[in-house]
Amino acid sequence: MKEHALIKNISRYITLTEEEVLIFENFWSEKTLEKGEYLLRNGDVCRYDNYVVSGVLKAFYINSENGNEEILYCSIDDWWATDIDSFSKQRASIYNIQALEKTTVLQISYHSFQQLLSKIPKLERYFRLILEGYLVTMQKRIIYNNIYDAEHRYFDFLETYPNIASKVPQYLIASYLGVSAEFISRLRKKNKSS
Repeated sequence: MKEHALIKNISRYITLTEEEVLIFENFWSEKTLEKGEYLLRNGDVCRYDNYVVSGVLKAFYINSENGNEEILYCSIDDWWATDIDSFSKQRASIYNIQALEKTTVLQISYHSFQQLLSKIPKLERYFRLILEGYLVTMQKRIIYNNIYDAEHRYFDFLETYPNIASKVPQYLIASYLGVSAEFISRLRKKNKSS
C-alpha cells in the first residue's frame, strides 16, 4: 500500500495521531489501471473516491452535438480524480475518467468514506478544504473563459499547472481550454521564435 503519499497530503492540512493513521489506512485499497483503462464510465455510479498515487487520468465527456471529447480536468500524482456529484449523491455519472498511462490510485468506497468520517471527524475539515480548493479552481476557470482570450488562458494554464502541461498531450490541454490543437501549436511556435 502507498498510503504515505496520501497521509503526507493530509498532513498539510490536519494532524492525525498514529492511531488515527492506522484506522485511516484500513479504509483504503490500491488499484492499478493500465493505459486506456477506465476508472469511471458515463452512466455508471462513481462508487469510489480516488487519490492518484502515480500516473495521469483524464476526465471527459463526449459532446453529443459534434462527437468531440471535452476535457473537464486531468489528474496527476498527488491529485484527486472523482466525479464528486456522482460519488456524493450515488447517482449516474455524466462523464468518464480514463488512464492516459499506467496509473495507481487509492480508493475508498462511498459507505467506507462515511464510516471513516464518523471515526475520524477531523477529516471532515481536510475534505472540506480540498473541495474548497476545487471550487476555487472551477470559479477561476469560468471567469478566465469569460474574460480572457485563448492565448492568455493557455499561458496561465502553463504557469499554474506546469506538471500537468509536461505530462499531458497538447490536444487534451487544447480541449480543456476550448481551443484547437492547431491554435496551441501556433502559440508554441510563436513563443519559441520570440
